[in-house]
Amino acid sequence: MPRIEDCTVFVTGASRGIGRAIAGRFLSAGARVVGTRTQAAQAADLDIDASADKSGMEYYHADFSQAEEIQACADYVRTLAPDILINNAGINKIAPFLEIIPEDFQRIQQVNVFAPFRLMQAALPGMKAKGWGRIVSISSIWGKISKEFRAAYSASKFALDGMTLALAAEHSADGILANCVAPGFTDTELTRRVLSPEQLEAIVQGVPARRMALPEEIANLVYWLGSPENSYITGQNFAIDGGFSRV
Repeated sequence: MPRIEDCTVFVTGASRGIGRAIAGRFLSAGARVVGTRTQAAQAADLDIDASADKSGMEYYHADFSQAEEIQACADYVRTLAPDILINNAGINKIAPFLEIIPEDFQRIQQVNVFAPFRLMQAALPGMKAKGWGRIVSISSIWGKISKEFRAAYSASKFALDGMTLALAAEHSADGILANCVAPGFTDTELTRRVLSPEQLEAIVQGVPARRMALPEEIANLVYWLGSPENSYITGQNFAIDGGFSRV
């Protein structure tokens, strides 16, 4: 079993929000972290967790809405041979069922399902050769329950969970443990930007814990599942939502 300091971690969507917190958590533990971002930029421009060693952070530019960039990223991952793969990048578009544009539905599936599928295929050979690997895919509470206007997004997140479970059933005996983490409402910059204070308060009142999750709380669970500390948990989908999906 490797030490976390000897592990290479590949995190998609690592430039902000939950993905940035996950990258920072692994960095602070001493791992080598490579993250994707949609826009090309210098790593020094990013405000990674202050406790992390920024000099250890590397970025790979990839826009998963473009099929050729998914393939290029998969080729890179196969060469990188990460010990730990975190599928975090995702997109959403809320719309009534009858108003979902087919192109939007397909784009959501491509980013949220097809890209993780190709990256898992790319990472598995290296993990099998080492006899050890960890894969954590960021699902959503809308991949455990659903509600109106979430058909395209829920379809993608339920699919991600099912794909992760099938992978775990097939490769856990190879020392590769795969799980999903399903965050609920999380206090990110994007959440604060798209929702009004009144909307945020209404959300909080529907959560038993009476607050949103912090990105660092999601990152701590993802870190544990993806680290050598997790020696037996596989094929699970963990809600981290302050009790929202259980009441």
